[in-house]
Amino acid sequence: MNSSIKGIATATLALLLNYSANPAFALPQKINHPVTIAKSQPLKDALIVPGERVGPITRTTTKQDLVKLFGASRLVDKTISGAEGIGSFAATQLNLNQGRSLLVVWSDNTRTKPLDVRNLGSAWKTREGIGVGTPLSELRKKLGNFKLYGLGWDYGGTILLDSSKLSRYQGKLILRVDTAPNASEKFPNDYQSVSGDATFSSSNAHWKPLGISALPSLSSSNNRSRKLKLSPNQGLRLYFLI
Repeated sequence: MNSSIKGIATATLALLLNYSANPAFALPQKINHPVTIAKSQPLKDALIVPGERVGPITRTTTKQDLVKLFGASRLVDKTISGAEGIGSFAATQLNLNQGRSLLVVWSDNTRTKPLDVRNLGSAWKTREGIGVGTPLSELRKKLGNFKLYGLGWDYGGTILLDSSKLSRYQGKLILRVDTAPNASEKFPNDYQSVSGDATFSSSNAHWKPLGISALPSLSSSNNRSRKLKLSPNQGLRLYFLI
């Protein structure tokens, strides 16, 4: 079993950038004082709007926009692997304090078109208050009873939003959950009962002792589209477990 999936107790929240023609939030065309924006904007806006934006970052944001917004010293370019080691993707890490760090994954090496935003810090929340660390009990209050994939594989713990009260976010937001540290060793029977490539109800009693909460994650578009039946134009999904 993938050790990164196994041990971390945080809430997986996978946000897709919308490819619609009219984003609700657009970056300014001209920024006269990038230093001022870099200092203030991240502290004022940590809102996730599925399909539209993560704070000031939208589907039209480029690497150069990130430099103007946050300053070059806070950015680190890297290359990441896709799920199951399939493919590689250009990415830019944004290092901010107060739980506002994140990773932007790009469609290609030009870093001019985002595919997703992932590895969100704890400050980032949806309007419903869902973010990294949201416990299963709170997720059930906000989503109702829902279905999710079993633990212990690359897409383990992914919530099927079309079975929830937030079905409107299907294809725009991906939520994943994982267990508390060492839960698989402490409660092996419960862990095995909700593991594997199958779907389970969030009301299943075996989740309770595992300390389930939400967390960040990544997948390749082909595999994720097959497993989650998302449309093929949605590209790479956000994954908070890297």
